[in-house]
Amino acid sequence: MTMSAATAIPTGFDPQQACRELDQADALGRMRWGLEQFGEGFALTTSFGIQSAVSLHLVSQLPATVPVIWVDTGYLPPETYQYAQTLMDLLGIDVRVAQAEMSPARMEALHGQLWSTGEVGDLELYHRIRKVEPLDRALADLRVSCWASGVRGRQTDHRKGMQPLEQVRGRWALRPLLDWTSKDVFYYMQQHQLPQHPLFDKGYSTVGDWHSSGPDDGSSSGRATRFGGLKQECGIHLPGVGGEGI
Repeated sequence: MTMSAATAIPTGFDPQQACRELDQADALGRMRWGLEQFGEGFALTTSFGIQSAVSLHLVSQLPATVPVIWVDTGYLPPETYQYAQTLMDLLGIDVRVAQAEMSPARMEALHGQLWSTGEVGDLELYHRIRKVEPLDRALADLRVSCWASGVRGRQTDHRKGMQPLEQVRGRWALRPLLDWTSKDVFYYMQQHQLPQHPLFDKGYSTVGDWHSSGPDDGSSSGRATRFGGLKQECGIHLPGVGGEGI
């Protein structure tokens, strides 16, 4: 298809009608919708985490290349960097790396190890520096007006109330997998022979930075294992920067 160079909201766009249409579509149909509506203003974000292969595979099935924005905090586990390379080689996706302007060493020299203090405010500053600001800068540089992600409604309390399409920090956020379960993810990966993240076999059901992720331990699972139990959200999917709440 020929994509429009414009990234503005399409003429006559009705978000409520869009949500009704998206509710009736499958995940690939939702991805197609994003591309058809926003053209070159459409992108996908990824963490190359445990379940990222699904949305990356879906976007690779679209009739035009969609940029994939990878927010690399500089603190990802070695296994995630290896997994990212595996999926890039397998799927042939167009990955754009988004990183903080401040290096990890400089951040630690100025602010310390923000993730280790046990203070929510320090963790929010860390997420703003290393995740939210790099993503928003990449979205602006690519003139993105709608970005898709792999969030699912059952992952956190905040995500339970999400709609398939909402505004987040001045752009539209599309959630093709919002109604999927963990079983849906597992079976999709089996059906399409997608490789699992290396940490999946070590008991991780979610993984982000090496210092703030852990395997399910019987008392906590999913995103409750993240960020030392202080938070479930890093801020990327929240309307504003720094609030409670990938």
